[in-house]
Amino acid sequence: MTHMALEMSESLEERCNRILRDMEGSLTARDRVGIQDFVLLDAYTSESAVLDNLRKRFNENLIYTYIGTLLVSVNPYKELGIYTKKQMDIYMGVNFFELPPHIYALADNVYRTMLTETNNHFILISGESGAGKTEASKKILQFYAVSCPSTKLLDNVRDRLLLSNPVLEAFGNAKTLKNDNSSRFGKYMDIQFDHMGGAVGGHILSYLLEKSRVVHQNHGERSFHIFYQLVEGGEEDLLRWLGLERNCQRYSYLVQVGEGECAKVSSVNDKSDWKTVRKALSVIEFSESNIESLFAIIASVLHLGNVTFVADSQGYATLNNSPEIHWLSKLLGIPAQVIQVGLTHRKIEARSEEVLSPFTVDQAVYAKDALAKAIYGRTFTWLVNELNESLANKDSSRKTVIGLLDIYGFEVFSVNSFEQFCINYCNEKLQQLFIQLTLKSEQEEYEMEGIEWESVPYFNNKIICDLVEEKFKGIISVLDEECLRPGEATDMTFLEKLEEKMGGHPHFVTHKLADQKTRKTLERGDFRLLHYAGEVTYSVVGFLDKNNDLLYRNIKEVMRQSKNAIVKHCFPSTEPDSKKRPETVATQFKSSLVGLTEILMSKEPWYVRCMKPNEGKQPGLFDDVLVRHQVKYLGLMEHLRVRRAGFAYRRRYEIFLQRYKPLCPDTWPNWKGTAAEGVECLVKHLGYKPDEYKMGRTKIFIRHPRTLFATEDAFEVCKHELATRIQAKYKGYRVKGDYMRQRQAATKIETCWRGMKARREREKRAWAVKVIKRFIKGFMTRNQPACVDNTEYLAFVRQNYLTRLKENLPKTVVDKNTWLTPPPIMQEASQMLRKLYTRHMVRRYVQGIMTERKAQLQIKGLTSSIFKGTKENYPHSVGIPFVDTRISEEDIHIKVYQMIRQERIKYSVPVVKYDRNGFRPRFRQLIYTGSAAYLVEEAKIKQRVEFNNLKGVSVSTLSDNFLILHVQCEDIKQKGDLVLQCDYLFEALTKLCLVANKHNFIKVVQGSVKFDIQPGREGFVDFKSGQETMIYRAKNGHLMVESTRTKSRAMIQN
Repeated sequence: MTHMALEMSESLEERCNRILRDMEGSLTARDRVGIQDFVLLDAYTSESAVLDNLRKRFNENLIYTYIGTLLVSVNPYKELGIYTKKQMDIYMGVNFFELPPHIYALADNVYRTMLTETNNHFILISGESGAGKTEASKKILQFYAVSCPSTKLLDNVRDRLLLSNPVLEAFGNAKTLKNDNSSRFGKYMDIQFDHMGGAVGGHILSYLLEKSRVVHQNHGERSFHIFYQLVEGGEEDLLRWLGLERNCQRYSYLVQVGEGECAKVSSVNDKSDWKTVRKALSVIEFSESNIESLFAIIASVLHLGNVTFVADSQGYATLNNSPEIHWLSKLLGIPAQVIQVGLTHRKIEARSEEVLSPFTVDQAVYAKDALAKAIYGRTFTWLVNELNESLANKDSSRKTVIGLLDIYGFEVFSVNSFEQFCINYCNEKLQQLFIQLTLKSEQEEYEMEGIEWESVPYFNNKIICDLVEEKFKGIISVLDEECLRPGEATDMTFLEKLEEKMGGHPHFVTHKLADQKTRKTLERGDFRLLHYAGEVTYSVVGFLDKNNDLLYRNIKEVMRQSKNAIVKHCFPSTEPDSKKRPETVATQFKSSLVGLTEILMSKEPWYVRCMKPNEGKQPGLFDDVLVRHQVKYLGLMEHLRVRRAGFAYRRRYEIFLQRYKPLCPDTWPNWKGTAAEGVECLVKHLGYKPDEYKMGRTKIFIRHPRTLFATEDAFEVCKHELATRIQAKYKGYRVKGDYMRQRQAATKIETCWRGMKARREREKRAWAVKVIKRFIKGFMTRNQPACVDNTEYLAFVRQNYLTRLKENLPKTVVDKNTWLTPPPIMQEASQMLRKLYTRHMVRRYVQGIMTERKAQLQIKGLTSSIFKGTKENYPHSVGIPFVDTRISEEDIHIKVYQMIRQERIKYSVPVVKYDRNGFRPRFRQLIYTGSAAYLVEEAKIKQRVEFNNLKGVSVSTLSDNFLILHVQCEDIKQKGDLVLQCDYLFEALTKLCLVANKHNFIKVVQGSVKFDIQPGREGFVDFKSGQETMIYRAKNGHLMVESTRTKSRAMIQN
């Protein structure tokens, strides 16, 4: 309240200054992203300001901008993610200017206005080829498909409306230099709605199909999509039946003139589009016979293009490829002979007789191309009629209509011909209609609101329309006159006639009529028109032929013999065949435009102006020159001037007051009087000057955009203040309410909790008393047999012991001391568990041993059985793993290796051999084979001891490394026993036991060992312990071995 009173006490000047200061933050964003309605531009008469605003929005991916209710769309050439179902839901039922500009906003406003006012509307979509007209039309249809009421019947109509697009695109669209999916015909579609807003039907009108594209395309362009879709995507059986190959290069009508190949289109997938067209034809309920006949016609056009003529000896045309005639005959259902005659002869009436006059080759080619264009053009008309029949609403009750006019935009090419002349004439008529309807709607609104209308200066293009269409004087009349007059009429005679009749017209110039400077830019066969959108130079070459579009009568007669149902329908026998020439193409087009104008004048207009930002179809690139040109020829500046005539902004009082009432203390939060009085009070509080606004009957009119911007920016600031104030009050209310509720709840919870806690405590104590009693009784009777008193106690003892045992189990098999002492009742169970657990650990240990480790342990086991407890240094060898051999085969001398390799070497080790006489040490190699032991000195085998002659092996009990091999000696010449020292004593002896397969022939001797020097002569080795290891010959002639004493493992453990 204090803040509100402060606001009321502010002077008007101070308040306005504060609002202007607060505006600056919002203006920053506006400068960056542009203004979403051109009507609100201050410099609305400047093309540069319009261009700058478009560029800002385009750079921010804001492709839509308003001029009042007109929508300007700039093609982004990329996906923006703004056409989702969620976006459609956002724009449904929302005020037109409430959300950012969008095609959905326009579509929704048209739809709601139609339902509210129960009248008919149309949306005119125009722009250059490639500007996105077809896509805009699709988006509108998709929006209506989602937003309209849905029933099974309405869904069926909706699907047909949507799927009519891919069919018409396939037969009426083609790749041009500027657009990969350019509409080569004008299309007006009426969507019919019932009183509930459901789409119940539709109707399509087509204008000026570019039939010449069937037989000829410019460099880099293609014919209509359906030809490529059929060849690339058609099923094999269908192509076989049609006589086609899956190769577009095979068909003359699809190949670039002089290049021998088709134009490539990376953005078009013909195979996928073929499937879409097939599905669409089925949904629209084309019969299978009609679909077959339709594809037969498309194939027949391709075959017709491959028909070639050669001149005979007299210079007349004859056919040179019977296969194509065969397929034409099959597909069209016309005898081959009849086709041949029709393509090479013309029927002439001489008095009362009819004579066949043969064609020259050029005439035959002309007749063939004319037939191809006629077949395709009439088939397209039939297709549109079939779609209309499928979309027709059978209910006779009154319907409201929204029309979609997707018409070709203004075209200016390097060479402009008859088609561009007709298209640009159409755009002149639509521009004339556009200005008339816009001025009319503006003037009507001003008059209805009681606001004085100010006349608006604009360029009236009636002078150009009259130049083209005026009766007896216009270009179309001169063209028709030249086409129909007898004698040799040519394109140049037509140009001469134009120069005669149009000379001096300010919007017409030719090479002959131009001044010296202009003449340099014109060829002799050109004329130039100054359209509302700029100058266009037309080449007259082909004007007469394209305007005549003649098809010889005898060719029509040939077509009437067709058994193809569609061809039969397109060339009916009831068609007038008089000598009077039919209307020319230009006259037909002029008449259809008059009809279209009448249709549009009877409906409320809405406009979508499509623009392309660059010629290369590149996203993010904005070409100022190209966009400026489009701004000019789309008439955006004229429309903007009309909308800004007097007042830039107008809104209904209710809407204006609802939005801006927070800016005035008297209107906030609720205004008690009428909306007009509230708005009057509001604008006075905001300080509007009298010349800045006018009060109409139902709307307020604001003259300058800056006034609206100041109001809008003040509203943005006010919104934050209001939001803060409302939030504070609401939060206080919520917090106070929450506190009271929490306090009451806390009191209740505390009471309940205390009672519950006391009850639980009492129950817990009663239970504890019972448990303690049972425990004491059980303890007292624990040594008695199991009974009621001690059962629970004994169970507790068992459980407690088992729980403690689980946490204190031995970690290894050798751990014998950590097993818990069991209570008396668990003695037997404890022993059983200990045995089971020991077996379990042993099993786990054994399962974890690898094969190599197992073999090592087995060998170690053998060693243990021989030396454990007998040899003093054995415990130190237990942890040292044995190896397969200590000397590799490469380290054995080659001569020795060759002599013993037959016996296969099992093990080898370096040793020191002591002479039997004198005990001199000598380094040797001890090698075990499968049958003997060899003592080797480099390349010599010093002694071979067969395992059968080995009586035994002696070692001492001390820690030395000596062994004595006792050999059986029967001959005095044989060498005696071997005295050896080996660092790997236990490994060498264990290997010897395994190789010789003698496990009990090793003797561990204490004191002295006797050995045979030779038969009958003995020697001794004495062993004793000392302070250090020594080996020497004693005085008594014995070999003395002293070794240090080591503690055995048993001694260490003790």
